[in-house]
Order: sequence, then structure tokens, then C-alpha cells
Amino acid sequence: MIDAPEVVRTEAQRVAILRLVIPKAEIREHMGRGIEEVLGVVTAQGIGPTGPLLTRHHRIAADVWDFDIGVPVSAAVTPTGRVVGGELPAATVVRTTYHGAYEGLPGGWGELETWIKANGHQPSGELWERYVVGPESTKDPADWRTELNRPLLA
Repeated sequence: MIDAPEVVRTEAQRVAILRLVIPKAEIREHMGRGIEEVLGVVTAQGIGPTGPLLTRHHRIAADVWDFDIGVPVSAAVTPTGRVVGGELPAATVVRTTYHGAYEGLPGGWGELETWIKANGHQPSGELWERYVVGPESTKDPADWRTELNRPLLA
């Protein structure tokens, strides 16, 4: 289930990222380690995280995920291992909040894509998710909240 979508303008945001290009079937194998790696670097450098964990998907394909795992930070990242500095760009996005377990995210994105098309918008080729409330906050997946952001073409 998603909240009513809205079109908003975002500001550029400095982030620490770890980029992965992996088979979709391997997401569970890589996600936890990637999160730990990013959080370890920003904590050691004393620059974050300053907000919720996020993923930014660069290319959406049926069998491969090309995405960043990241967190917002307060200062430039000193590259460490696979973690580097990056930026979520300023953009006009359609935004909503998905309520529920991560397994239901594809359905939430489907609802958002339907809304985008029905309202005459043209999405760009990428998207990002911000994990506002998740398993680190509550054990009940019904309470999890994921912010979905789909940039629009001008």
C-alpha cells in the first residue's frame, strides 16, 4: 500500500555510496554486507549517517540490479574500500511512501508507476528508495516505511 503520490522538487544531497551490479537473485547475499560496509566507513569517519539508508537504482533490468547502497553524510567521504562519495541529484520526482515488508516493494512501485502514467508524467531511467522505518526500528514489517522517489523527465 502506498500513500497518495506527490510531485516534489528535491535538493542535491551528499551521500556515501557503495555501487553494486549483481544478479537480482543475489540481493539478499550482498545487501546486508553492503549496508554494514557503508555504515562502518561513515561512522569511522564521523560524517554520518545523517539520515536514512537509501538505494539508488541506475538501470532497471529483469535480471540484473545496478544500484548504490548509501546514506546521507555531513561532509565529503574519504574513499575507503568500495565506499566513495556521491550525490543524490536535485530533481523533480514523484514521491510516495510504501507501507509494509520489503517483499511488497515491487507492488508499491507498480502502483506508483500506474499513477505516474495516469497523470501524464514521463519517468527517467532511475529511481531511489529511502528506508525511513525498517527492521532496525521495529520487528513488525507492517510498521516499515519506505519512501519511493521516481525522477521525472523535464
